[in-house]
Amino acid sequence: MRKLAIMLITVFACSAYAKDKTEEFNYNVEQFADLGILRYSVTGWNDLSLNQKKLIYYLSEAAIDGRDILFDQNNRYNLAIRRTLEAIYTNFKGDKTSKDYKEFVVYLKRVWFSNGIHHHYGEEKFLPGFSQDFFSRAVRSLPKSLIQTRKDQSTDAFLKEIIPVMFDPALYLKKVNQDSSVDVIVNSANNYYGEGVTQKEVEDFYSAMKDSTDLRPVAFGLNSRLVKKNGKLTELVYKINGLYSPAIERIVFNLKQAAKYAENEQQKKVIDLLIDFYKTGSLKKYDEYSIQWVKDTNSTVDFVNGFTESYGDPLGIKASWESLVNFKDPNATALTQTVSENARWFEEHSPVDERFKKKEVKGITAKVITAAILGGDCYPATPIGINLPNSNWIRKDFGSKSVTITNITEAYEKAAAGSGFNQEFVYGDYEKDLMAKYSSQTDNLHTDLHECLGHASGQLLPGVDQDALKVYGSTIEEARADLFGLYYIADIKMLELGLLDNPEAYKAEYYKYMMNGLLTQLARIEPGKDIEEAHMRNRALIANWVLENGKDEKVVELIRQNGKTYVMINDYDKTRVLIGKLLAEIQRIKSEGDFEGAQNLVEKYAVKVNIDIHREILERYAKLNIAPYKGFVNPYYKIEKDASGNIKDILPCYTESYTEQMLRYSKEHSHLPTYND
Repeated sequence: MRKLAIMLITVFACSAYAKDKTEEFNYNVEQFADLGILRYSVTGWNDLSLNQKKLIYYLSEAAIDGRDILFDQNNRYNLAIRRTLEAIYTNFKGDKTSKDYKEFVVYLKRVWFSNGIHHHYGEEKFLPGFSQDFFSRAVRSLPKSLIQTRKDQSTDAFLKEIIPVMFDPALYLKKVNQDSSVDVIVNSANNYYGEGVTQKEVEDFYSAMKDSTDLRPVAFGLNSRLVKKNGKLTELVYKINGLYSPAIERIVFNLKQAAKYAENEQQKKVIDLLIDFYKTGSLKKYDEYSIQWVKDTNSTVDFVNGFTESYGDPLGIKASWESLVNFKDPNATALTQTVSENARWFEEHSPVDERFKKKEVKGITAKVITAAILGGDCYPATPIGINLPNSNWIRKDFGSKSVTITNITEAYEKAAAGSGFNQEFVYGDYEKDLMAKYSSQTDNLHTDLHECLGHASGQLLPGVDQDALKVYGSTIEEARADLFGLYYIADIKMLELGLLDNPEAYKAEYYKYMMNGLLTQLARIEPGKDIEEAHMRNRALIANWVLENGKDEKVVELIRQNGKTYVMINDYDKTRVLIGKLLAEIQRIKSEGDFEGAQNLVEKYAVKVNIDIHREILERYAKLNIAPYKGFVNPYYKIEKDASGNIKDILPCYTESYTEQMLRYSKEHSHLPTYND
């Protein structure tokens, strides 16, 4: 177990930050394994009306009510394991100073963080540091009512079933296996597909549903589990009176409460359509909801709630449940809107082939938001930017919404201050000066360009299946968006639009990106392992491709100094040229549905790791005692009532520890049965 370097569990009164005293805010909470737990401040809360606060409160309750869904989607045993561990934790009577117990606590915290037994980013199963004997004795000491047995199952039978799931390194090895040489469905541990379902069966099943002439196809399979019943494939749809109904019923209850405080009719329409989708499970209804959500651009409060992102499925078909409740930061949004207002210019001047550009650029909106609650696949770890919806035809015909989450990026920056990271990994004074002056500014701008324009740019050629790239689809899409942002952040247009104030600023983003893709993100990978996660593969693909394709002119180099490896960018202008060439090729692959082209790029540049460099980075990173991964504790919203029992205010509280919050969520928002077979 890594030493707990940071343990700043601070107790605040709920009103302590009601006036946004962010300069006094303690962002770091605790650290364990490879994880750091942070807080974020809900800056701007006092500027909201009471009705807006009520709206956020009920949307937040709906966000937490879906938590069990994600646990079950990630693996069929996750709820049984989490609930067993929680029962042991809250009823333990043994020696809490023992190594087994301390390792048990770390394991429980990791299960909470990853929403299951697989690493939230690396996708591989993490093993307990405590013994099987300790676990068996702890389970047997529990009251029978707390042991998560199936109906009529004995404790012995439960232990025989659950112990291999937790302790056998070969069983359920990877949540998402993207190795194209194996059956990625059979060899993935997620719960999107039933026992015995194969990759070919999945591909054939959904291919048969698709009509290549349909210009507005639904995302078949997005909200269901595909199982075999009597040898025949069938979908178990996530909906009321379907799979996950108890949790969805609670989500709908709180959405109905939220609808009472909608800011306008458009926002109410969005909430009502989402409720209809949860009731029916209809993907056409989901598209109706998505279209109206894109059109809701005048509301201050906004939210994501539902089966959204498909990174957890190696074929990119099934979506995990997630939620994010937020409100607009009007001051910071002004600059971001400049990006969206010029979307046509960016599309027209993109270095990609004209065939792959949108002829019309519609409905692209961008804003900077303050996160009010994180839920599902956005909790505890969360993205710093989002662009939705994912449907290609909705993006093309109606547009998309892009957000940058300013209070999350602020929390990351404040928590990392003084860590020594730049001093260890950034090459020289020139590069360090660039990072110090411009990195915060260029980070946020690249996120805006990635989300608002990158994901919203380009088009598929007629008849191309949006799932044509299969296991490589997510990596290619993230690379496409990153490349778009990298290409344009160096453009003189950034200065003309007032998005950057110095022509040298973009170099900070280029250096940081290449350093991360080639070196520092390796700190997140276990020795001897490949790169698995789509975003990490994307960064490795871009950085390694640029390094190799610029090697003759030494555009970018890996150099050794004092026994350490550093990135050196010798020619920033030529780096941009290479980024433009790769963007053109990635867009071609996406637009044409070129599976072989995607496979060649990803397998060559994005998967394998240099063993010697990896070992070196791990050693250097370990000396800094920084957690490679970060996640967040949500605020707790306290309702204040007047003498008549009416709500007079709602305040964000920052008093809960990580453990207290996780146990409370499990007690108050756990609606599913342990086994959802």
